[in-house]
Amino acid sequence: MIDPHAPAPPGTPPPWGSPAPLPVRPGTGRFLVLACVFVCAACGLVYELELVALASYLIGDSVTQASVVLSVMVFAMGVGSLGAKRLRWHAAAGFAAVEAALALVGGCSAMALYAVFAWTGGWGGLWAAGPRCLLVAFSLAIGLLIGAEVPLLMELIQRIRRQDAGGAVADLFAADYVGALVGGLAFPFLLLPFLGQLTGTLLTGTVNVVAGGALVLGLFRRDLSRRARWTLLVANVTVLGLLASAAVLVGDFERAARHAVYGADVRVALQTDVQEIVLTGGTRGRPLDLFLDGRLRVGGRDERRYHEALVHPALTGPHARVLILGGGDGMAAREVLRHPGVDRVDIVELDAGLVRLARHDPALSALNGHAYDDPHVHVFTADAFHWLREAPRSGYSGYDVVIADLPDPGITASTKLYSQEFYGLVRRALAPGGRLVVHAGPVQARPHAFWTVAATLRAAGLATTPYRVLGEDAGFTPGPDRSAGESRAPHDWGFILATAGSRGPPLRLPADGARLRTLTDGGLRRDALPTPPAGLPPPSTLVHPRY
Repeated sequence: MIDPHAPAPPGTPPPWGSPAPLPVRPGTGRFLVLACVFVCAACGLVYELELVALASYLIGDSVTQASVVLSVMVFAMGVGSLGAKRLRWHAAAGFAAVEAALALVGGCSAMALYAVFAWTGGWGGLWAAGPRCLLVAFSLAIGLLIGAEVPLLMELIQRIRRQDAGGAVADLFAADYVGALVGGLAFPFLLLPFLGQLTGTLLTGTVNVVAGGALVLGLFRRDLSRRARWTLLVANVTVLGLLASAAVLVGDFERAARHAVYGADVRVALQTDVQEIVLTGGTRGRPLDLFLDGRLRVGGRDERRYHEALVHPALTGPHARVLILGGGDGMAAREVLRHPGVDRVDIVELDAGLVRLARHDPALSALNGHAYDDPHVHVFTADAFHWLREAPRSGYSGYDVVIADLPDPGITASTKLYSQEFYGLVRRALAPGGRLVVHAGPVQARPHAFWTVAATLRAAGLATTPYRVLGEDAGFTPGPDRSAGESRAPHDWGFILATAGSRGPPLRLPADGARLRTLTDGGLRRDALPTPPAGLPPPSTLVHPRY
C-alpha cells in the first residue's frame, strides 16, 4: 500500500531548496508521478519482451536470446542507475530527456532489428552477426535508459514533499512492479495479436514519450527555464513525429523486408496464432515454397523426395490406421493416401491457420493432392504432446504407423517433441508391431542433434533404423539458427524408423505401394546409416534438453 507523506528524518539537505511550485496539490502531484512510474515500467517491459520475441523469431533458440537480452539489460539498468546520479540536480529535464530517448530507441528497435536481418543477414562474413550485435546494443541502450528512470523519479517525488527514503522507495517500486505486470500481460495478449511486433512497439514508444513529456512539462514546468521547456517540447514532438511516420510506413516496410528475405515472389503472408506463414511461387509453373517462421518447410523443387522418404518406408507392413504428428501442409497425408488399405489418417496439427491454407489455397491444395478432402482424413488442432497424453482416454490408440513430421529438434518450441517422455507417449499409442518414423534434422549439418534423437528413441524402449536422403540446398535454413553466415540448409534429410522391441524395423519399400518418383529399394538400403563409432550421445528429456 502506498504510504502517505511520512516526514523524512533530519539529515543532509537535498540538492534543491524548497518544494517544487506545482500547478496541483501535493497529493495529486505524487499520484501523477506514481502513475508515470506505472506507465514507464509497462513500456520498459514491453521493449524487453519485444526484443526477446523478435530475436527468437529472427535468430532462433529462444532460451539463448532471452538469456542474452535479460542479462545485458539488467546489467545496463544498474549502470544507468549509477549514471543518473549526475542528473539529480536537473531531475525534471533529465527525466524528460531520458524518456524521449527511450521512446525513440525502444520504439524503433523492432524495425531496426528486422531491417538488419532482412537486408544484411544474407551477406555472410561479419554481416551475418549483425542481428546479434544489434540485439546486444539495443538491450544495453534500453537497459541504461530504464535504469536511469527510478533515481530521477525518486528525486521528482521528493521534490513535491520530502519523504523517508524507505517509504519513497516502496511507493515507487510498488507502482513500478504493477506497471511491469500490466506491460508483461499486454504484450502477448493485446499488442502482439492485434498490432504485431512492429506497430505494437511503435505504439509503446508513443505512450512512453507522451507520459514522460506530460509529467515534466505539465507538473514540473516551473523547474525548467523557458529555453529548456521549448527544447523538450520540440524534442518530444520530433520523437512523436518519427514514431508516427514509422507507423504509417510499417506496412510498406514489412513488405519490402519480406521480399528482401524471401524474394519478390511472395504470394501469401499471414501471421497466425502460432507462427508466420509465407507462400512463394506456385503459379505460372514456378515451384511453390512454404516457409514457417522464416524456415523453409516445403521446397517445391524436391519436396517429394523428402515426403516419400519420410512416409513410405514406415508403411511397410500393416498401415490401416496412421497418425501424423505435425504435417499440417498435407504432404505427408498425400503420400499415405497413395497406399491401398489405409482406413483412417489422423493429423494432429497445432496451427489451424496452416490447415486452412492447405485446404483452400489453390496451389498448396493442388500440391498436397487435396488430401484434406479425403473422408479418411481427420484433423485435430492440438499440441502433439498434450494430445498424446489424452489419446488413450479419448479412444485414439492402436496406430499401425505414427509419422512425426515436426520442426527441427533444435528449435526451442519443438524440443519437447523430441524428448524421451514424448517418445514414451508415442510408443503407448502404437499397435503391437507398429512403426514410428521421425524427421530428425540434417545428418551432415547437425550430426549431434540427429544422433541425439536416435539415442532418445532407444531410451524410450524403441529399436531404431536411421537413414537419410540427399536434398537440394535451397538457401534457407530449416533449423534453429536463421542468421548463420552461410546457408545452413541441409544437403540431406535425416530420418529414423523405430519400433518397440530389440531389433530395428527393416528399411524397405512396401511391395504393394504406389510407384515412387525419387526412391528405390536399392537406394534406400544404401542410405541406411550405421551407428557412429563413438557411440550415441545421452538422450534428451524434458528437464534436460540436449539439442
